[in-house]
Amino acid sequence: MQSLRAAILGGALHKEQRPWPRTLVGLEGWQQAAQSLRSGPWSLLGLWGEPGFAHMAVIEGETNECAVLSFACEANRFPSLGHPPAIRLERAMRDLVGLVPEGLDDARAWLDHGKWGLCHPLGQARHVVAAPHAYAFLPAEGESLHQIPVGPVHAGIIEPGHFRFTANGETIVRLEERLGYAHKGTQSLMAGASIERAAALAGRVSGDSTVSFALAFALAVEAALAVDVPPRAVWLRALLAELERLANHFGDIGAICNDAAFAMMHAQCGLLREQVLRTAQACFGHRLMMDRVIPGGMQCDLPGDGERLLLELVALVRRQFPELVELYDNTVSLKDRTVGTGILSPALAQQFAAGGTIGRASGRRFDARRTPGYAPYDRLQFEIPVVQAGDVNARVWIRIREVEQSLALIEQILPQLPPGSIRAPHSAHAAAAACEGVALTEGFRGDILAWVRIGADGNVERCHLRDPSWFQWPLLEAVIEGNIVADFPLCNKSFNCSYSGHDL
Repeated sequence: MQSLRAAILGGALHKEQRPWPRTLVGLEGWQQAAQSLRSGPWSLLGLWGEPGFAHMAVIEGETNECAVLSFACEANRFPSLGHPPAIRLERAMRDLVGLVPEGLDDARAWLDHGKWGLCHPLGQARHVVAAPHAYAFLPAEGESLHQIPVGPVHAGIIEPGHFRFTANGETIVRLEERLGYAHKGTQSLMAGASIERAAALAGRVSGDSTVSFALAFALAVEAALAVDVPPRAVWLRALLAELERLANHFGDIGAICNDAAFAMMHAQCGLLREQVLRTAQACFGHRLMMDRVIPGGMQCDLPGDGERLLLELVALVRRQFPELVELYDNTVSLKDRTVGTGILSPALAQQFAAGGTIGRASGRRFDARRTPGYAPYDRLQFEIPVVQAGDVNARVWIRIREVEQSLALIEQILPQLPPGSIRAPHSAHAAAAACEGVALTEGFRGDILAWVRIGADGNVERCHLRDPSWFQWPLLEAVIEGNIVADFPLCNKSFNCSYSGHDL
């Protein structure tokens, strides 16, 4: 089995990409990379295409080395990786770019529902008569089976997605998802856009992760252009990221309990989430902190009373949250619903490189803040909580522990905030020639990948953003099998995958 370093050196190195190497490999190199993914030494971080080329981002488990491998597609065809986490990404490449994954048995469209009026919008686009595609869900054989269609329109304020259950009585035999309803054409909108416009679009891929997506895009741009970000901005970015993590974890913990009919936890966690959002509004002028992280630094600074407001928030959470944790842990009827429900095996979490809460609740110790890592987390002390149980209860406890870690990180960041400017000079954003950058950040769902190519005119030529949900949605299908229909909301909320982030 070849090492990632050997794969990089065996191809034609693309010198314009930073900080990870990108190399053009031939058929043998691409197939060897696919084998390394299937056998486990490597994990898939992303898979995307552009006219004539397929790209995969990978990380090697033993060395934690990251790279992008590219393959020149003759006649717009490339060998399918034969790797389950890549299937939906390959189907999306076929829809968006027109690249055909040879050997992929699933010929169904994925993001393209036949309503765009455009075929292959990121490739050799051509206009077509809009006609919705008939979609054949996979069959399930057996006696006394029935199907339950749910969505894409759901009860309540929620993004659109379709779930097709096959059940035997109340027991779920198969779940199959159909996504793509929230497709916004983000990558098409980014092509040719200014860096500032593309940064705004990146922050809107998934609104609940606006800081994490904006940071991933900014780090990729800064790597491409070799921009030195002022130290104060680097530390402020981490502060915003931990506030975003707190708000979302509070929301998820409460929502999981609510789906088990324990409304008190939902209400109390909702109050804590609201306090985080109000503090974000007071400190950074926006409840979700949208458009605050920008390429080159920060759009705004922490106000004079900002440190006091943040410390008051931390103190409030430290007073109230432990009581909620005790309430969760000592409510037998609630634990009866969460313990042993929706179990994700460590082997499956590892195969799909599941990040964030989903992976760490099933034994995968991966956090992009540490691996490959980025500033200022290399100067901060924090633990990566990991358990093995892989059920709904485990995913709740990982969130609880991550709340505690985020509070500790905020307390570390505030006294270390360096003085100075928060933004690099605008001249630092100029490109002398086409260049590329790639970055991986840790959002509350897991690792977010950003790859960007900037042209000599300073505008974005191509950009690919990969939400953690691409690798987590298929796992939700796996964990629900054998559970009862009534437990699907619990499993679904314990994953809390993003529709918008996935659908681009």
